[in-house]
Amino acid sequence: TILMLLGLTEPSGGTVRVLGFDPLRQPLEVKRRVGYLPDQVGFYDTLSARENLAYTSRLIGLASEDAAGRIDRALAIVGLAEVADRRVSTFSHGMRQRLGVAELLVKDARVAILDEPTNGLDPQGTSELLALILNLKAEGMTVLLSSHLLGLVQSICDRVALFRKGRVGLVGPVDELARDVLGGAYVVELETEGIDVARVLAGMDGVATIVESDHGHSRIDADRDLREEIARRVIEAGGGLRNMTLSRTSLDEVYSRYFAQEELSDAA
Repeated sequence: TILMLLGLTEPSGGTVRVLGFDPLRQPLEVKRRVGYLPDQVGFYDTLSARENLAYTSRLIGLASEDAAGRIDRALAIVGLAEVADRRVSTFSHGMRQRLGVAELLVKDARVAILDEPTNGLDPQGTSELLALILNLKAEGMTVLLSSHLLGLVQSICDRVALFRKGRVGLVGPVDELARDVLGGAYVVELETEGIDVARVLAGMDGVATIVESDHGHSRIDADRDLREEIARRVIEAGGGLRNMTLSRTSLDEVYSRYFAQEELSDAA
């Protein structure tokens, strides 16, 4: 899919448009407006970070007087200003990825396509790169992130698309997907005594599912934070409320349930 968006391969069916342009028939129009950051960024090792960005600026037709300021600003944003004149061959993987983000800023891309950008990064490097991705968003750039790390996706993406067999199966904000697949975007974990939680909460508005387990533990999937109403009902029913916690439904849960449902549907 990413190669199709970049005009590097033809779609097997249908059409592709990026900012209104056909990547195959109007590749230069797309390349002027779209930046690409793969998991392994290709830079000239014998050139410095600044020289690599200067080369990029010449390729996109940026005047030298404008390029210098844009390059300095980009290097400062990604934290590479102090090593701007070092050869890229001396850079770590994380530094190369940050230089890739700087290149997106120099290009002033309207769309940034990031393909597994955190692969091979340690936790600190991942955290630093995610902060830079959020900075791209703050700069007004549309970011398309491809990743198998669903927790990472949930932490920074406004909208998520799940692909199945080469097609988009689900698309939307995580909370919407959670409501569609699981019935709710919130999870309330309860520890009670002396009551039947399923009976007490039966028919309660906003409750999607109630699962009771041993020792008074229950899980409630809900479409909003219902802790106050749940606590009130438990107490009014004469039950004891020992513990209650709230969490948001994870994208991992949505993913697992959706694909399990689809596999059952295929087998039927």
